[in-house]
Amino acid sequence: MVHPRKEFDEIRPYEPEEMKQAFEELLNDRQFSLLLKGFVPWMPKWMRNGLLKMAFVGVKTPLDFQLRFMKPIVKYIMRMKTDGTTFNAEVLKSGGVVDTVSRYTFLSNHRDIVLDSAFLDVMLVDEGFPTTVEIGIGDNLLIYPWIKRLVRMNKAFTVRRALTPKEMLRSSQLMSQYIHFAVNEKRENIWLAQREGRAKDSDDRTQESVLKMLAMGANPDATTNADKLRDLNITPLTISYEYDPCDYLKAQEFQQKRDNPAYKKSRQDDLDNMRNGIFGYKGRVHYHCSRPINEWIDELASLPKNEFFAQLSARIDQEIHANYRLFPCNYIAMDILDDTMAHAAEYTDADVKRFNEYLDTQLAKIIIPNKDEDYLRERILTMYANPVRNKLAVQ
Repeated sequence: MVHPRKEFDEIRPYEPEEMKQAFEELLNDRQFSLLLKGFVPWMPKWMRNGLLKMAFVGVKTPLDFQLRFMKPIVKYIMRMKTDGTTFNAEVLKSGGVVDTVSRYTFLSNHRDIVLDSAFLDVMLVDEGFPTTVEIGIGDNLLIYPWIKRLVRMNKAFTVRRALTPKEMLRSSQLMSQYIHFAVNEKRENIWLAQREGRAKDSDDRTQESVLKMLAMGANPDATTNADKLRDLNITPLTISYEYDPCDYLKAQEFQQKRDNPAYKKSRQDDLDNMRNGIFGYKGRVHYHCSRPINEWIDELASLPKNEFFAQLSARIDQEIHANYRLFPCNYIAMDILDDTMAHAAEYTDADVKRFNEYLDTQLAKIIIPNKDEDYLRERILTMYANPVRNKLAVQ
């Protein structure tokens, strides 16, 4: 077993020998106990804790914890809150057989704060891959001690936010070093979003700063920018949702920022987004892996640094956009915005009726002063149309 260096202690997930104590502290956390009580209010605390302790027997690693506790919960969400989840990872296989040796840094568009990586974990295991993913999660979401414990038990490392420029540089370098360590020495997969935060309008673009961060922690012997990224085996991943349960919250935030440029989300807003993302209806969900960028990254290796990262992020965007799975609602939204029937072959009258009813339902959930119905509708339509625009631009 490979132990991380001391400097990673402030951000890394729990190690196997820390799991038992972390679990005990979780059970003794008052807020976590109240959360559990909400699920089974008729069961006394001693019984709840006793059953959980029995279930924890044999759990020695974060992966064990995921398989024992988290996988059944995520499977339940897949079953109850989606109309099916599908996964295309054929490019990571040889002759249809999973490559159990390679590890990957999945770089994806970002649809849900919690489930993007949780769905991926379950699908990797179901496909026969030997391990799940470690994920970066912003410390702005770790507002209670029990949340921080739970995510660290669940293979999450901490991404620090709201830092001074000097602190941000140090934090980025440390995180990059940890990611290289996790992939190459711990032999873990990594999941990262292509940008900080979600693209509120679903116009998914890779931030060059994310790629530059990944290069910061490379082996000092790496000479080119391509060399600094090659060991991470970066794999573009496209996540497609038929319906985004947070679409109305994103539209609401657009108007709040329009009406008050100084508006900022609260921590409670972040929690509301997490809750809606997890328990809201998503329709059909599809994940699609592109080939790792190592197959073509050397084409860009001789470029100057800034041009290298600009072209690399554009190429990753092309991979992600090309593999969107589009649904009738995407084409309907685009045709409504363009006032055309150009994509009418992609949907039926029943699809249009269903989507318009869905839109009305989502808009009705928005309760803010000076509610601008036309603007909010346009914002939600844009969220569903942009994946079509981006895929057509690639094609």
